[in-house]
Amino acid sequence: MDKRDFYSLLKAVPKAEIHLHQEAVPERKIINKLYKKCSGREMTEAELNNLFSYSDLEGFLQSFMSVQRMFTEEKDLRFIIDALDSYVAANNIVYAETFFAPSSLLKKGFDFTYSINILTKGFKKIKEKRGCTIKTIVDVSRSFGLENAQHNLDLVLHEKNPEIIGIGLGGSETFGPARDFASVFDNAKKAGLHTVVHAGETEDSWSMKDAINLLHAERIGHGTSAAYDEEFIKELAETQLPLEVCPTSNLFTKKYVKELKDHPVKQLFDKGVFITINTDDPSFFKVSLIDEYWNIYSVLGFTLENIKKIIKNGFRASFISQEEKDDYCAKVDEAWDAWFESHPKAARE
Repeated sequence: MDKRDFYSLLKAVPKAEIHLHQEAVPERKIINKLYKKCSGREMTEAELNNLFSYSDLEGFLQSFMSVQRMFTEEKDLRFIIDALDSYVAANNIVYAETFFAPSSLLKKGFDFTYSINILTKGFKKIKEKRGCTIKTIVDVSRSFGLENAQHNLDLVLHEKNPEIIGIGLGGSETFGPARDFASVFDNAKKAGLHTVVHAGETEDSWSMKDAINLLHAERIGHGTSAAYDEEFIKELAETQLPLEVCPTSNLFTKKYVKELKDHPVKQLFDKGVFITINTDDPSFFKVSLIDEYWNIYSVLGFTLENIKKIIKNGFRASFISQEEKDDYCAKVDEAWDAWFESHPKAARE
């Protein structure tokens, strides 16, 4: 299938995205508005390019935190709502589980309750306008240590906001190994929250095993290094614990993958591992969800049937009821068949 037909098909099919950082959705023009609001001037083209230039995960994290610093008051979070509204519409995303990282914002004086209310009210407006449900997973963060992570969890537990469905652990797994945060995730699990962990992005499979065994991870963010541990691949295939694979993001971190053609996601998929496809940080990596599906189809040899299965996996791996999962998957089939019926010359290969 050529690119034009592929994008037309994927735009017609409803999708889920379950590894998406809210602060990394705003496009450059929105980031420039934020910068002007906090500094009084616009960023130059060179400054913008420099902000989005990094050669490894640490460089990316520094850029991510630079953007976070541009949020100077809670009302600035409305820029995230505007960006998400455009993003879900462009990619026909009908369900999303998004990360919100409050640590840096709280340190500059943001009120957690006020911030969450702004976001959740914005998500409800998107639901009314687009029919897209957006839930929040609070990233308790490796970057600021155990005490800060527990503080973030305490805020979540005090809030009791039904739109917050769980906690995650993002940041550098090298400098903040999962095992250091076991007590926080024990507490979250006891409170009934879902738990997800970034792992296998820049460290070997031990990091994912710790995330599963010590942090009760229900999904693994990235999981790239699983491809280099055959026994662990067998375990993942057996347990069907989902991986939130973000192909373009993995190219930028440059730890295990230097070129897209070398990404091991097809190898993992062929061996029965539960794969979902996500963008991670679309504005930072200049990629949309449909772009990512095109990338794995056009470069890595995924078939159209593989693509449809992975789209359904996005819903099946999400933290919704089985009834909702079945309903979303049925709508994928309906939209898929309807598109081919209206494009009889398109190949179903």
